[in-house]
Amino acid sequence: MWIKDDIFQGEVVSLESLKLAHTDDLRKVAEDGDAWQLWFTTLPKPDEIEGYVKTALKNKDRGELTYVVRSKFNYQVIGTTRYYNVDEMNRRVTIGFTWYGSSVRRTPVNTECKWLLLSNMFENYQAIAVEFKTHYFNPDSRKAIERLGAKQDSILRSHKIMPDGSLRDTVVYSIIASEWPAVKCNLRSKMHLPHPS
Repeated sequence: MWIKDDIFQGEVVSLESLKLAHTDDLRKVAEDGDAWQLWFTTLPKPDEIEGYVKTALKNKDRGELTYVVRSKFNYQVIGTTRYYNVDEMNRRVTIGFTWYGSSVRRTPVNTECKWLLLSNMFENYQAIAVEFKTHYFNPDSRKAIERLGAKQDSILRSHKIMPDGSLRDTVVYSIIASEWPAVKCNLRSKMHLPHPS
């Protein structure tokens, strides 16, 4: 596998490889809010978490790496995220399947989580591009991706059939290697980290 299954340590969160033992923790995260009820998301319901975890673990054979996000303050699991569409030949990867409990949304959690994942790809694996994808009608997700510094590449129309049968228009964003230095500075400022001399 191109990407090693590492543990990431930040100031606010740590990321660790998903295991079946995390099922109950992620069920509690899903119960923290009702984002799974939004028609434009595919977040698992609390009673679907076991199947969600098993599928994620099975997809590791395809190169997908799924992590649980753990708070450094109380050591509780507060969300999950993933590398997928891993393309070693073209040094591209997608970050997604990211969701958190309602209690940690609009906090530094997502910014630091993405900082850790992006730094790893651009600095340790010399990625050419990192992509993000979301539903056209998911304004919070789109704003969060744009806030990172990603730029919109395209809209894939009728790209995916949603669980309710509706067709999803998928908005594709990316950060490319040449943009990483500026994006890195932007993320550092959002996390109030000093600029390295």
